[in-house]
Amino acid sequence: MLTVMLGIMVVLLLFNFPMMIPLILAPFLVVLLGYTTFNLDSSIMVGQLITGIESYSLLCVPLFIFAADIMTSGRTSNRLLDLVGSFIGHIRGGYAVTTAAACTLFGSISGSTQATVVAVGRPMRERLLKAGYKDSSAMALIINASDVALLVPPSIGLIMYGLVSGESIGDLFIAGIIPGVIVFLAFATYSVIYAKIKNIPLTDKATWKQRGQALKNAILPLGFPILVIGGIYMGWFTATEAAGVSVLYALALEVIIYRSIHLKQIPSIALSTGLVTSAVFILVAGGQVFAYLVNLERIPQMLSEAILGSDPSQIYVLLIVTLFFFIGCMFVDPIVVILVLTPIFLPIAEGVGVDPIHLGIIITFQAALGSATPPFGVDIFTASAVFNKPYMEVIKGTPPFIIIMVLISILLIFFEEISLLLL
Repeated sequence: MLTVMLGIMVVLLLFNFPMMIPLILAPFLVVLLGYTTFNLDSSIMVGQLITGIESYSLLCVPLFIFAADIMTSGRTSNRLLDLVGSFIGHIRGGYAVTTAAACTLFGSISGSTQATVVAVGRPMRERLLKAGYKDSSAMALIINASDVALLVPPSIGLIMYGLVSGESIGDLFIAGIIPGVIVFLAFATYSVIYAKIKNIPLTDKATWKQRGQALKNAILPLGFPILVIGGIYMGWFTATEAAGVSVLYALALEVIIYRSIHLKQIPSIALSTGLVTSAVFILVAGGQVFAYLVNLERIPQMLSEAILGSDPSQIYVLLIVTLFFFIGCMFVDPIVVILVLTPIFLPIAEGVGVDPIHLGIIITFQAALGSATPPFGVDIFTASAVFNKPYMEVIKGTPPFIIIMVLISILLIFFEEISLLLL
C-alpha cells in the first residue's frame, strides 16, 4: 500500500502538480482502488482531512507568520543588522559573523528559513561583497546560516512536528535553543578562520556612541524573541498564546512606535500571510490522511522489522531517521517531509526508548540541513530568485557549511543532552 501511495505521489509530481495535490489525492486513490487492508468509506478520509486542521495549536502558525511578515515589511531586520555589525563588524570575518548572528536573531522572529534568506540576505550580501568576500561564499553563508530559523523559536518546522507527534510545542521550542546556538557558533568560528585564510580586510570599528545608538534602535526588536522564549519558558503563556502576543508586539512596533508601516498596508500583509497559511494548512490536512493510513496499515511496524531488525539500538534508529529525513528534505519542502515521514518513524523511535522531543530536534535539524543542500533544497532556489543568480553559482560555496551541519548532526545523535538540557 505504501509503495502504491508513494508511486502515485511521484507520478503526480512528475506532471508538475503542486505538492498539496499528490499528498491528498494519493491516499484517496489508494482507498478507492482497494489497496488497503480495511474497507474504508471516503467520508472517513474527509473526516481525517478536517481532523488534521482542527487542532488549537495550529493557530500559532498563521499568527507567527503574520508577525514575521509585519516585521519583515518594517525596519526590524536592518536594525538588528546594524546592532550586530556595530559590535563585531570590525573583527576579522566580522561581517560574516554578523550575517550568522543576524540570521539567528531574525530566525527567532520569523521561524522560516526562506523568510530569513530574504530579510537578511538582501542587505548583508551587499555588505559582504564590499568587505571582500566572493559572491558564492556570501550566498552560501546566507543560505546555511538561515537554517537556524528552523531550530529556534518560533520554528515552523518544530510546530509541524509538534502537531504530528502530539508533543508540547513549547518544550520543542525550548529544546531547539541550544542546537541553534551551536550552529551559530560553528558558523561564526568558520567565518573567522575563513577570513584569516583569505585575508579578508578589516573594516572600520564603530564608536561607542554609534554602538549605543544601534542598541537603542534595536532594543525593541530584541524584545520579540525574549518575549516569546521567556514567556513560554516561564509559563506565562502557551506557544499559541505567544503567537498572538507576537502579532500585537509586531503591530505596536512597526505601526505605532516606528511608523514604518501604515495601517493601509496591513490588509495586503495579511493577504500574503493568508496565502502562505492556506498552503500550510492544506499540507497539514493531507499529512493527517497520509498518517492515518500509514498507522492503520501498521507500516511503521513492518518497516521496523524489515529495515531495523528485531532489536535495533537507539543510535541505529536515529541514524536511519537522520538519513531518511536528510535525503527527503534535499528534494521536497521540509514541511511535507515532516508531515509524511514523522508518522512512520515516530513509533519506531519511541519503541526503542528515544525521547520524542529529542527526536523532534533531530528531525527538524535534518529539515534545516536538507533545505540548504543540493539538488533541490528550497533555500537554494529562494536565494537564486532573490539574488538573481544561476543555480550553480548559488551552490558553489555550500560544501563547507554542509559538512559543519553534518558534524553537528552527529553530535545530536550521540548526545541527547544537547536537546534536553533546558527542559
